[in-house]
Amino acid sequence: MSEIHTTSIATPTRRDFLFVATGAAAAVGTAATVWPFISSLAPDASTIAAGAPVDVDLAPIAIGQIVKVFWRGKLIFVRRRTESEIAEARATPLSELIDPQTDQERVKPGHAEWLIVFGNCTHLGCVPLGHQGPYDGWFCPCHGSLYDTSGRVRRGPAPLNLPIPPYEFLSDTKIQIGQNASG
Repeated sequence: MSEIHTTSIATPTRRDFLFVATGAAAAVGTAATVWPFISSLAPDASTIAAGAPVDVDLAPIAIGQIVKVFWRGKLIFVRRRTESEIAEARATPLSELIDPQTDQERVKPGHAEWLIVFGNCTHLGCVPLGHQGPYDGWFCPCHGSLYDTSGRVRRGPAPLNLPIPPYEFLSDTKIQIGQNASG
């Protein structure tokens, strides 16, 4: 007697569905478990903010304008000074200053129009207002400290000038504040 072979098309069974569903659930579960480990390899925002340098494009800043930027979570004022502001700051006798420092010591050589300073009052850390007071520098409304256009304290309880952050000119229209900058 000869054998006859027949083929039949199998219809999907409930068991086939359970195998596919279990495999899909296992793949999603594995991905959900592995993803936190992979994402932990990238530095978090606080690490980046803690020391990443900040590049500032100076080209759009108008003469006389003060721009605020943040580096390491701290406020930085970038001020493009006018010729008269520079001349007045340089003509100020050091004997009139609470924290004597020349204007030339507070800017980079060849870039006198650019003043880059931390934006917190040296008394209690308040944020002073720009283009205020008799020196057209900064005025701290909390306790009355006055700074000139070079960020030097002129009156009030603040004991020190606005500090200079570490920065360098990358070109005539770009600065880098931070890690690679020389203070």
